[in-house]
Amino acid sequence: MNSSQNATAPPADLVISPNVAYMAAELVIAALSTVGNLLVCLAVGLNRKLHTVTNYFLVSLAVADICVGGLAIPCAIMTDMGIPRHNLYLCLLMLSVLIMLTQSSIFSLLAVAVERYLAIFLPFRYPSLMTPRNAVLVILVTWVLAFLIGLVPLMGWYKAPPDSGYCFFVFVVDMTYMVYFNFFACVLAPLVVMFLIYAQIFLTVKRQVRRIAASELGGGGEENAARRAAKMRREMKTATSLFLVLFLFTVCWIPLHIINCFLLLCPTCHVPLPLLLTAIILSHANSAVNPFLYAYKMKAFRSSFKAIFLCCRVSVEQDDTADEGGTTKHRS
Repeated sequence: MNSSQNATAPPADLVISPNVAYMAAELVIAALSTVGNLLVCLAVGLNRKLHTVTNYFLVSLAVADICVGGLAIPCAIMTDMGIPRHNLYLCLLMLSVLIMLTQSSIFSLLAVAVERYLAIFLPFRYPSLMTPRNAVLVILVTWVLAFLIGLVPLMGWYKAPPDSGYCFFVFVVDMTYMVYFNFFACVLAPLVVMFLIYAQIFLTVKRQVRRIAASELGGGGEENAARRAAKMRREMKTATSLFLVLFLFTVCWIPLHIINCFLLLCPTCHVPLPLLLTAIILSHANSAVNPFLYAYKMKAFRSSFKAIFLCCRVSVEQDDTADEGGTTKHRS
């Protein structure tokens, strides 16, 4: 949601002054999101060890976050000022961008959860089910679905714009669409499914580790049991890191959806402007946190990030040395 208005339409001659603090926060998030997620894509592209189906879905999530930083946040800043004015369809298109990208993020997270479920519960069928080709196909489907869901307001599910012509979210986008269709059906339902999947994964892996530990104490096939236990612990560590990505997404986005529910179900309730802007900033900030999470929790990503930074540093130092050498030669 990108509007700082929630009461009555502003008069037609009103000049909207920009909220400098809000714009500054958004621009910082946009920069962090774009640079950080480009780094994620670069790490997966350069490091063969990161060429896994799970990471393909994380790249899809990173691409959505890059688009949030480079496209959706500028749109949010413009619509917070009521721009574009007197152009309903361009306004709806800009407001639909963030909805589409949010939906793509949710579908990417759902794909990761299902992929982890198959890896643990169907280990023998997993290689044939989750091939790179199938992963790319799933990613394409998720983006097409997200695109269609985001464009629903443009297809007619919107409110008549105010006479002032300002492009504010709550004056143009129908809250019944945002709450019943977007939140309940397209956001909350997938989130519940994902939390149930991870709960089952954690319980099953924990049970298997205990069973393997018990077999080790019984003295039967200790070496094989140790290998299986190590594999289960790795699966648990990976699932924990990916669950944290899901948890942070939920924490960042749920407050804004709750405010949408208030706007629909309690039209007379007043939502303070600072609270609304904080919820908007928090939702956008989610696009910037994942690269930091990968660097902190996943050793392969951390190593790749270090290698990229070191490579860039060495390259810059070499260029500087070459420039100095070239200048010296020229002077002689």
